[in-house]
Amino acid sequence: MSNPTLTAPDTYRAGTGAAGVTQASIDRRHRLFNRICLGVLIAFALLWLVPLAWAVDTGLKPNAETTRTTWLIHNVTLGAFDRVLNGTAILNWFGASLIIATLTALGTVVTASLAAFALSRLRFRYRTAVFWAILAGIMIPSQVLIVPQFREMDALHLLNTFWAVSLPQIPTAVAIFIFRQFFSGLPRDLEEAARIDGAGWFRIYRRVVMPLARPAVAAVAIFTFVTSWNDLLWPLLVLSNPDRMTVPVGLATVQGSFGIRYADTMASAVLGAIPLIAVFLLFQRHIVEGIAGTGLKG
Repeated sequence: MSNPTLTAPDTYRAGTGAAGVTQASIDRRHRLFNRICLGVLIAFALLWLVPLAWAVDTGLKPNAETTRTTWLIHNVTLGAFDRVLNGTAILNWFGASLIIATLTALGTVVTASLAAFALSRLRFRYRTAVFWAILAGIMIPSQVLIVPQFREMDALHLLNTFWAVSLPQIPTAVAIFIFRQFFSGLPRDLEEAARIDGAGWFRIYRRVVMPLARPAVAAVAIFTFVTSWNDLLWPLLVLSNPDRMTVPVGLATVQGSFGIRYADTMASAVLGAIPLIAVFLLFQRHIVEGIAGTGLKG
């Protein structure tokens, strides 16, 4: 007696079973990959959080207990934070850093977006060469430009002012690259429709392109703000008035006076990092959207 052949429904069920096994295998691989990624993220998060937690732990200890290599705090105190807030001009430094970082972020967004708009939407000779020349600026260390920039600020009588710190930081090749990549991904139909309605290039930039570039604007502004806030070398050279010092410069000048008072040093470092942590926590969604929609595509 011959073996019965598989009917169509039996063949369909067999194929479905094979497909089901393949899909289950793919799902297991995806879950394994996600777990590996999660483990890597947790490891990097711990690498970043452990020093911060140690700084907070040390700042809450009396100076006599800071030499003990233990996480336990026998006498929790806010004395170090009180001494930093009342014994230094840290509030003035916060204000100076806020003004300088805001001016730098606004200037970078405006100038970089204008340059990127011209490079991505306008047609002119040597456009590609100009773009690559701008990107070549990334390879030039900022320390090389310190002497000519200092002489330029001195000639303009801007030393010991907020403009002396902010202006040299505004031209940023990376910001131009991010905006240019974002603008290149926008459909040209919007631009052509605006030109049919009689809009000029600047109006297209202001009314059409920039409202669509909010993710790029947010990413560039936040990263520029953080970079300017953390800058130490250039503000240290051009600012001598203690009331106009930024947070990194002010903390660098007072650490010597603290001596071996590690609690005071760590308390000042924690206070200086609080604004940046708040910026990242408040605008983390904009950072992710800006990076995902700008320099990493097309």
